[in-house]
Amino acid sequence: MWHIKNKTIAIFAIATILFSFIEPKEAVYSLTVTVNNLRNENGVIQFALYNKNGSIPDENYSNYCKLLKGEIVNHSSKIIFENIPKGKYAVNVLHDENRSGKIEKGFILPIEGIGFSNFETIGFANRPNFLKASFDVNENKYVKVKMIYF
Repeated sequence: MWHIKNKTIAIFAIATILFSFIEPKEAVYSLTVTVNNLRNENGVIQFALYNKNGSIPDENYSNYCKLLKGEIVNHSSKIIFENIPKGKYAVNVLHDENRSGKIEKGFILPIEGIGFSNFETIGFANRPNFLKASFDVNENKYVKVKMIYF
């Protein structure tokens, strides 16, 4: 009986040591982003996801962590970012009417629609940045972004 008990303890000890080397899988979530009331159905909607302070503004789209493009249906578009780890994120949306992948500007202001999470308007006194546009992801989340046309 003592021999079986020692084997059981040894097996338990080995299993505990082996499992201690396995890191628990980090929880991931989905982030659904929608835009409505687009002025037309030309082009695509470009959804850029950011996860670092200082990453917005990003006129050249070089600071994002994920980028997806959504088709326009009935003047709206929706995408889902999958496998998002817990953290702070911000979203920038571009109505890329000519499919260039960049913000087209007139004299100073964009001539295509843009939008940011947590922003209803954009102006010289209300410029987007990561801290203002960010939100927490710690569960599956739904974000609606207002498209702004100048």
